[in-house]
Amino acid sequence: MTATTTSIPDQKKVGMVSLGCPKALVDSERILTRLRADGYAMSPDYAGADVVLVNTCGFLDSAKEESLAAIGEAIVENGRVIVTGCMGEEADVIRAKYPQVLAVTGAHQYEQVVEAVHEAAPPSQGPFIDLIPQPDVKLTPRHFSYLKISEGCNHSCAFCIIPQLRGKLASRRVDAVLREAEKLVAAGTKELLVISQDTSAYGVDIRNEEREWKGHPVRAHMTDLARELGQLRTPEGITPWVRLHYVYPYPHVDAVIPLMAEGLLTPYLDIPFQHASPSVLRAMKRPANEAKVLERLKSWRETCPEIAVRSSFVVGFPGETEDDFRYLLDWLEDAQLDRVGAFRFEPVEGAAANALPDPVPEAVKEERYARIMEVTERISAAKLQAKIGKTIAVIIDEVGEADEDGDIGATGRSQADAPEIDGAVYLRNVPASLQQGDIVNVEVEDADAHDLFGVIA
Repeated sequence: MTATTTSIPDQKKVGMVSLGCPKALVDSERILTRLRADGYAMSPDYAGADVVLVNTCGFLDSAKEESLAAIGEAIVENGRVIVTGCMGEEADVIRAKYPQVLAVTGAHQYEQVVEAVHEAAPPSQGPFIDLIPQPDVKLTPRHFSYLKISEGCNHSCAFCIIPQLRGKLASRRVDAVLREAEKLVAAGTKELLVISQDTSAYGVDIRNEEREWKGHPVRAHMTDLARELGQLRTPEGITPWVRLHYVYPYPHVDAVIPLMAEGLLTPYLDIPFQHASPSVLRAMKRPANEAKVLERLKSWRETCPEIAVRSSFVVGFPGETEDDFRYLLDWLEDAQLDRVGAFRFEPVEGAAANALPDPVPEAVKEERYARIMEVTERISAAKLQAKIGKTIAVIIDEVGEADEDGDIGATGRSQADAPEIDGAVYLRNVPASLQQGDIVNVEVEDADAHDLFGVIA
């Protein structure tokens, strides 16, 4: 009697296009991790994928257009497309343009996405074929990771529809966040980027509940979380960089500045101020305490002179007068922020700001945008010039190939630079042994308005 053998079928493959903010990128990582546990492989291109996921952004009309274009490209290149993410809340708009999409789900609806993939391309291999547990899927380089601590937001800012897209604040358990952070650092993460819609509000919805961690209670609260993250160490015994994003300037933010001075947290705060004029802030439905913010900035710098503060501002908000805008420019001169992004106001479907009177003409928005960028670039250039001759810590993002003279260049970031939104540090003549993720001391030799140039000290 001859024995029959059964060959193991090829794994079904999933492609992913991830658009939007780092929070959406974390959603993409979680979806792919779940699918890989179910026996799917990842496809780097359209051609090799049995189904393509498009994780959309729906915050601005321009982002929606980009999302629709990405869906269209995936349909042309592959044909079997599942849509998820923030724009998934507008399924009717997506289906009206692309009736052939297989399924549409909303933001962070992981179970529905996985079910849709199972239906569109049933897994051909069970999760038990590979007896070695697979690590979580990461869509960022190995040396830095986004750590999402909550979903949603309790604010009702007039220009924003995030609460409609992602719901009210929903904080994760503090021990779950710390366990994930510990796992990431053990796997090679040298920099943790803490993200949410409102990092300062972490734990408010769960009454700052306590959980046991390493033999002691820890509250679900930004300051407790930050202090515990500062205790993590890499396998080499190094304190990883811990960078706080989307921090609203609530009073308890003052308590994390000493942790930066002690070296437990990266001396960096990403605070979305949005404007400075009291009347515009009121129209935006945001706290209008710009004078107090200046006092606190001064206090933070006294406690931790190395602190870098980045922010973003909206110009051309409905009702913004020339006086309001000049107030903002004067405030920026006083605040001397290290990194600034500016955005022209753009109406978003469903946002309360659309109904406000006195819209600012597009030409005026453009002119104000140019003026704010001129002021902030001048401030940034002066701050970076002051770093020439100093030695700073730099994390390496990329190491180049040797040129004809054998010189190898590298690109990294200082503690004042978050990936993909701030500046870079360009290094010359680095050793061939230098690797991505290394943290080195760099002597700054030159600077422009955004970036630094130097050599390993």
